Amino acid sequence: MSEPLTWFKSSYSDSQGGACVEVAASPRSIHVRDSKLGVEGPRFAEGAGAWSDFLGHAAR
Repeated sequence: MSEPLTWFKSSYSDSQGGACVEVAASPRSIHVRDSKLGVEGPRFAEGAGAWSDFLGHAAR
């Protein structure tokens, strides 16, 4: 059984929990979900390398 994920909300989220993205890291992947859809809503996971590439691109 895997450890439960610890989710972190975007620092750009408003104080009322509006549109925001949450991210959680596990040993093999990074998980992303939309907080508006709740804890059981859809999410996706990418490997750490792909996530790092995405962050590098988004920072430009």
